[in-house]
Amino acid sequence: MEKYIFVTGGVISGLGKGITAASLGRLLKARGHHVTMQKFDPYLNVDPGTMSPVQHGEVFVTDDGTETDLDLGHYERFIDEKLDKGSNVTTGKVYETVLSKERHGDYGGGTVQVIPHVTNEIKSRFHRNERKDETGITIIEIGGTIGDIESQPFFESIRQFKAEVGAENVCIIIVSLIPYLRASDEIKTKPTQMAVKTLQSMGLQPDIVVCRSEHEIDQHSIDKISLFCNVPSSHVLPNYDCETVYELPLMLEKEKFAQAVCETLHIPAPEPDLSVWTEMVNTIKSSKDIIKIALVGKYMALHDAYISVNEALKAAGWSCHKKVEIEFIESETVTKETASTVLKDVDGILVPGGFGKRGIEGMLDAIWYARVNKIPFLGICLGMQTAIIEFARNVLGYKDADSTEFNPDTTHPVIDLMPEQNGVVNLGGTMRLGAYPCHLIEGSKPYALYGTGEISERHRHRYEVNNDYRDDLVSHGLIPVGFSPDNRIVEMIELKDHPYFVATQAHPEFKSRPDKPHPLFKGLIEAAVIYNNKKH
Repeated sequence: MEKYIFVTGGVISGLGKGITAASLGRLLKARGHHVTMQKFDPYLNVDPGTMSPVQHGEVFVTDDGTETDLDLGHYERFIDEKLDKGSNVTTGKVYETVLSKERHGDYGGGTVQVIPHVTNEIKSRFHRNERKDETGITIIEIGGTIGDIESQPFFESIRQFKAEVGAENVCIIIVSLIPYLRASDEIKTKPTQMAVKTLQSMGLQPDIVVCRSEHEIDQHSIDKISLFCNVPSSHVLPNYDCETVYELPLMLEKEKFAQAVCETLHIPAPEPDLSVWTEMVNTIKSSKDIIKIALVGKYMALHDAYISVNEALKAAGWSCHKKVEIEFIESETVTKETASTVLKDVDGILVPGGFGKRGIEGMLDAIWYARVNKIPFLGICLGMQTAIIEFARNVLGYKDADSTEFNPDTTHPVIDLMPEQNGVVNLGGTMRLGAYPCHLIEGSKPYALYGTGEISERHRHRYEVNNDYRDDLVSHGLIPVGFSPDNRIVEMIELKDHPYFVATQAHPEFKSRPDKPHPLFKGLIEAAVIYNNKKH
């Protein structure tokens, strides 16, 4: 029988439910259990693909091409498992399916209601273990908080589901804030009590209360929460801020978090093997030498817009026993005149993905600065496209070179819409999405970094390098070194006579892990270390 763990939040959102759930996944996997994870989000968007990164953060893409919530990035980095389209479910997806069935006549002319039709659809999307030879554990995070009106169908579905599969197969965890009042020098448990009472009013009793706090929680407060929330004291667990999020599994292991879950689910709780994770955390905490990387993008109002890039840079730094300090630079602030000031202290420059014309000129000037000053550079998706445009303008001499995304009337469309994107009207889920194979040219930097010529990376784009300009780029030193199997799509480029100038149409950040840095990011940091040493 599959075991299910539901993780929900009380009082406020943004407490770190996703990191807590991912940490639990790591602890259970370290005990030999098969773990997968899901995120159920209550918003009406079908998926985050059309949402602004400034509002919602990064759109994470899975191998199968599903645009998902950024928490799935946390899940993959912590449990090191590839997730798929079933791992992110929204109210929009649920209602889209229910209404489609109603239009198709699947409900036999009956009145379509939240109960049972919507709740049945939600329950059908809870992961089903296909590996019958072993018990699997599914960790399901419910977005938002207990009191959100849009979340109620999810909690009703959990109530029904628990009765159907048996209480012994379900563990319910609430992550709640324990605020500290400086004026009275005391922590307050009442918000957590009220959150649990709200959950109980929906027919659900938490098995474990995870208490998020910036202040130490004393035993008296733990016992108080235990008493009022009807949870054993051993299942009321503090969750404090830590130096790095990757330390959280180790902190929660000390609080016997996984043991409490295993007790609830009646599954074995052997001693975990956390040796590799512990070594990684020790490396993170001991890495003091700073390498500065400029992240030049257009969504700097919210660092979560580039969270996988941020984590990939940090992981690459740790592999070199360096601490990567990311300087978030709004591309609109960069010009050829300001570049030497804005970028003067950095050891490397990265231009990430994005959409739309705003801020493009600043990206071009940042890339120009990296190219002429031989500063290590990595371009990702839009970063590769802008690298092509900058080179075409300033080296090939095509002054109006551009992407047709930004200037449909350019006489030199070095970046153009992919043929299969012609006529596409709907925005959601219609790009080139997911994992695609790529052939690398032997002797190139990417080939050396990957250690192979056949790779696969995840994509999210509509535009590509215009092949009419390939020969011109090559003859002037900007070399395509990665191609789709049919040789039609340029997937990766590098610049000759530069210590590290590499760009890819893919999103390699999605496959980076804290203990397994991605080759392209590692290459950037290694080049940045050499550049830094030369400066000093």
